[in-house]
Amino acid sequence: MTTETIVLIGAVAGALAFGGYRAFTDGRFTGTHRVRGGAEEPEQHEGERVLAGTEWADQLGERATLLQFSSAFCAPCRATRRILTEITEVVPGVRHLEIDAEHHLELVRELGIMRTPTTLVLDRFGREVRRAQGAPAKQQVLAALAEV
Repeated sequence: MTTETIVLIGAVAGALAFGGYRAFTDGRFTGTHRVRGGAEEPEQHEGERVLAGTEWADQLGERATLLQFSSAFCAPCRATRRILTEITEVVPGVRHLEIDAEHHLELVRELGIMRTPTTLVLDRFGREVRRAQGAPAKQQVLAALAEV
């Protein structure tokens, strides 16, 4: 076997491994921290509010907020928008907010948003509970909301 053939096989194997990893993890919600407190909002966790001090701070849902970071030319963002909108129509107390990542880079950097779409599930106080990078399935979103 020539060196070129070995390099080609290695590149193809690496691409397949990366593609498999992305297919497995894309759109899956991961936990970010445990939600603390119960009926009353704990004062000591004021700094954990994702949207504190932003124009969206007073637009939280009564139960939860689905916060989507999108970009203009992102096809999965449109699919995610449709799924999240459908969920807010059937689940009471849940609100969907969409933020254009390109126009709010400071917030994107602060929250560690690495790609679009990224969906954050916020509790009713605006604290991040779950996060998904990529387009989540409707059942995954509903399961994440069940934990809030």
